Amino acid sequence: MSSAVELFTAVPRQHNCAQAVAAGAGRDDLIEVLAHAGAGKAPDGMCGALYAALQIIPESRRENARRNFVNFAGSDICVILKMRNRIPCIRCVEKAAELVERYGIVKRN
Repeated sequence: MSSAVELFTAVPRQHNCAQAVAAGAGRDDLIEVLAHAGAGKAPDGMCGALYAALQIIPESRRENARRNFVNFAGSDICVILKMRNRIPCIRCVEKAAELVERYGIVKRN
């Protein structure tokens, strides 16, 4: 299990989906910025986990990462993922963390 998933599922809960992806990638500098990006509150209703991954992934690789996520989940919009596609948040966190590893540069503390 990735550290992002572990952080997302930790009890007591301390990270939303976006924060868990950032923290799992060692980007503690983004945790506060992403505090309001979970639960469908990322810009344009985007999945918070994906939004966090796209903040970490170099700009030149973001579109490929986003397409990869959409191919996996059927959308990049949180409400569609949850309500229509029935993709649980933990799967989005898992996929976003995978995208960071594949397309991003992971900064370790």
